[in-house]
Amino acid sequence: MIFIVVKFTVKPDWSDRWIDLTRSFTEATRQESGNLWFDWSQSVENPHEFVLIEAFKDDAAESHVTSAHFAAAMATMPQALVKTPEIISERIAADGWGLMGEMTVS
Repeated sequence: MIFIVVKFTVKPDWSDRWIDLTRSFTEATRQESGNLWFDWSQSVENPHEFVLIEAFKDDAAESHVTSAHFAAAMATMPQALVKTPEIISERIAADGWGLMGEMTVS
């Protein structure tokens, strides 16, 4: 699987509108056959920082980055950003989430 984490630093006047700005991109990506998940979080320490956690089957990454909705997002998202997003993108030997070994909830 390809596991990706991206940090977006949003301009203060866009923080309340970021999820709306990215909604169509998010919904379209979640519909891709190779998408495993595509989840946004907002930092509790910095309300202008959003983190995207996404995963794709190994063979699905190219179709994602060449899609029309990806191109549209890359064209519209920069207007709301303070700086270029930071990313970690790695191919890992997993096919989904596992259970945390250090804690068990019964």
